[in-house]
Amino acid sequence: MQESTPQNHSLKLDDRAALSLTGLTDIDRFDDREIVIFTACGELTITGRELRITAISIEDGSLTVEGDIWSMLYGDKDKRAPLSFLGRLFR
Repeated sequence: MQESTPQNHSLKLDDRAALSLTGLTDIDRFDDREIVIFTACGELTITGRELRITAISIEDGSLTVEGDIWSMLYGDKDKRAPLSFLGRLFR
């Protein structure tokens, strides 16, 4: 049995307008006001205005969001959502 190594998770926010992150494991839902994702460190909710996902890489677990970012809130570290439709597409 092969053990998987945990992914690293990092965030970089530039001028509250561009967010780059690594350690993405799944996307729960998104619209122009809220993006809910799952990372190696648990659930992450990003809120703001005119949010848009400008880049995503499933291979390395990275995501880039642009817009007027108001907040980033981590939820339960151990919470894992059932695999979403979008998540199943990219696996």
